[in-house]
Amino acid sequence: MAWAYLVLAGAFEVGFASTLKLTDGFTRLWPTLLFLACAIISFLLLAKAAQTLPIGTAYAVWTGIGAVGTVIIGILFYKEPATALRLFFIMTLIASILGLKFATK
Repeated sequence: MAWAYLVLAGAFEVGFASTLKLTDGFTRLWPTLLFLACAIISFLLLAKAAQTLPIGTAYAVWTGIGAVGTVIIGILFYKEPATALRLFFIMTLIASILGLKFATK
């Protein structure tokens, strides 16, 4: 169950990282509220997962999911470049996340 909490925490990290740009420096109310809601939920789920999983693994996977997801959102919605090198390194992040999953009891 801890891994499910961790994956959800990562998804909400993607949410708060992706909405950060929309807050316009926290001057826009609704994007700021969405950012805060995603951040709080993400940290609560991360804390729940860290009760069972090693903190190093939990934190690395959480940030990895957030990084990969945020880059993908940036490519799809913010028109950021999808170069071959960028996609290669996204794949290495995904491989690292999976590696940590399989290396943790």
